[in-house]
Amino acid sequence: MSVDDLPPQPQPEPTLYDRITGVGTSVRRALLIPALAVLSALIIGAFIIAVTDIDTLKIWGSDPGEAFRRTMTGIGRAYKALFVGSLGSTKAITETLFSATPSILAGLAVAIGFQAGLFNIGVNGQMLIGGMAGLWVGFSISVPAFIHIPLAIVAAMVAGAIWAGIAGLLKARTGAHEVITTMMLNFVAIFLVDYLLKTSIFQQPGRNDPISKPAEVTAQFPTLLEGYRLHIGFLIALVAVALVWWLMYRTTIGFEFRAVGFNPTGARYAGMSVSWLYVSVLAVSGALAGIAGVNQVLGLEPYRGLSNFAGSVGFDAIALALLGRSQPLGVLFAGLLFGALRAGGREMQGAAGIPIDLVLVLQALIIVMIAAPALVRAIYRIRTSDQEPTTVISTGWGG
Repeated sequence: MSVDDLPPQPQPEPTLYDRITGVGTSVRRALLIPALAVLSALIIGAFIIAVTDIDTLKIWGSDPGEAFRRTMTGIGRAYKALFVGSLGSTKAITETLFSATPSILAGLAVAIGFQAGLFNIGVNGQMLIGGMAGLWVGFSISVPAFIHIPLAIVAAMVAGAIWAGIAGLLKARTGAHEVITTMMLNFVAIFLVDYLLKTSIFQQPGRNDPISKPAEVTAQFPTLLEGYRLHIGFLIALVAVALVWWLMYRTTIGFEFRAVGFNPTGARYAGMSVSWLYVSVLAVSGALAGIAGVNQVLGLEPYRGLSNFAGSVGFDAIALALLGRSQPLGVLFAGLLFGALRAGGREMQGAAGIPIDLVLVLQALIIVMIAAPALVRAIYRIRTSDQEPTTVISTGWGG
């Protein structure tokens, strides 16, 4: 009997990761490198905790046994505080989810750009513009909450899309690189918001500093649990993850976004309008950033606009999208991880006396490990696979 006479073998069912990403890679392989990167970062973080404990270092020469015990106790206390502060109670879990919400939305904004070959580093500015538009709707009209909140979100999405679309239009019409234009638009947004907060349209009467009027109660995001800060913004973030997945992997426009990111020249020869797609990608990215911005205004006390209310969320989103491999579910899990680090970091600082800066060090270490998968494979002696997906940040640089 020859090989041709054998009956056809049934093909294995595609995994969840295969359905989501379209890549023939198992969930285990997809999560292995990020998981080992987090583990490596925690190990290096433990070493940093040890070497920064000056009192214990002094007794290593005279009493190494006691020094070792103190070192391990300090590391254990720090990581226990990190766990307790992020997952150890209902309050801790809600704080993790609360902290993760804007990061997930901003991470999705960056990830869409990455998949389309565009490096949108102007998410912070888009958050500011979107947040101000949502804030204006929040205090300027009086309607029921079920109308007020959606109107504010839509206003934020439109404003963020327009602001990001400027960079897309400049790239499409003049070839101006999105890194430069989105970076400069960040500064424009910062100073524009400072100016607007001092005008009669936004400024709180009787104040001379840049503080806006408070949003109406009907525009404030309601909390999900009484007595905790977690609000409907987290549910909005989950819906955004699902919609972005559907957009990118179940629609024609999503296919075109990814095609342009993979090969703009090939996409143009296939009949796609690359210029229009650049504008569309950044508009969608800016809309997501706008939702993240309004979350920082209508979902966070005192429910009013302050200078640079976006903080560093937009810049952290770049690292978050990289950690999530620019995949919607990956961004969700990366956002939860960053939220846990922020929530647990406050507990580390209070209970274990560990500087809050160590959390930033852990985040940076995780990103370094993720950005160097070959290093992680070499450390843990993991074989490479030809079918394993590679992380592409952007093909837009110099394009």
